[in-house]
Amino acid sequence: MTAPFTALSPRAAQRAVDLAQATFDIEAAAIMGLKERLGDSFAQAVGLMLSVSGRVVVMGMGKSGHVGRKIAATLASTGTPALFVHPADASHGDLGMVTAQDLVLVISNSGESEEISAIVPVLKRLGAPVVAMTGNAHSSMAHYANVWLNTAVDKEACPLNLAPTASTTAQLAMGDALAVALLDARGFKAEDFARSHPGGALGRKLLTRVTDVMRSGDAVPRVVVAARFSSVMREMSAKGLGATAVVDTEGGLLGIFTDGDLRRCVERGLDLREKTAGDVMHSNPTTIGVDALAVDAAELMERRQITSVLVLDAAGQLCGAVNTNDLLRAKVI
Repeated sequence: MTAPFTALSPRAAQRAVDLAQATFDIEAAAIMGLKERLGDSFAQAVGLMLSVSGRVVVMGMGKSGHVGRKIAATLASTGTPALFVHPADASHGDLGMVTAQDLVLVISNSGESEEISAIVPVLKRLGAPVVAMTGNAHSSMAHYANVWLNTAVDKEACPLNLAPTASTTAQLAMGDALAVALLDARGFKAEDFARSHPGGALGRKLLTRVTDVMRSGDAVPRVVVAARFSSVMREMSAKGLGATAVVDTEGGLLGIFTDGDLRRCVERGLDLREKTAGDVMHSNPTTIGVDALAVDAAELMERRQITSVLVLDAAGQLCGAVNTNDLLRAKVI
């Protein structure tokens, strides 16, 4: 059963909008405050994260923990191996996940989270460098850390100035800034991102190549240049591509004949019964390399306003064909 809808009075509705706008203003100001304070410590943190041979282990309690999980996920998907470890669990055995080759990123607005404060000295003795993201320069976390990142905010967006809102936004923005700086320093590219997301649309677009989706062998429609027009039509009908390649006796590509060409021949009133493939084909067909990305084939067909393209191997020989239906089945388009 659907819960009853509560209609706000005009005054309450305006109050809600005003609070939302104030929230945006306060959180935007918090992020701009980070920008103004950003300095050498940020570059030091990036350099430290680049230098470790292990992973970035992110820790945070409460709302900072939720932010930490997102930061760890963003780092991991952009070329910096990372994981989140809950500080409370770390005190009860999970600290064994951290090695001297790792770096620990601790997140706390106050910098005095009891669970994290109890762990940081142990991490220091272990030899794992610590980067602290806090809003208090005089906190114990900032004191023990190798690098302190200032995420202080003037106030929370919460009208009571209690619920973590602006502070968690600042933490999240700082985490994103670290991830972006690190991926750039590592030379991380779109192809690398795709390898971390093989199941997503971006992964398919950046990893799927023409050779993965094309028709090959006997599935590629082709006729020799001297073939009668009736043979051309039988080949096109049998292979279902809406076109056929025209080749010489050695299999070299000479041209193509398409459904569109057939329509234009009929419109011109040509007697096709005595024509050969060489008579009706058009030369210099649109082709693509076998190792090209499938998305490039889609863009090529869209640009040329065609529905199929022939595929050539490294030697320039016809080896396949692909049309829009093939790309749709592969979810490239």
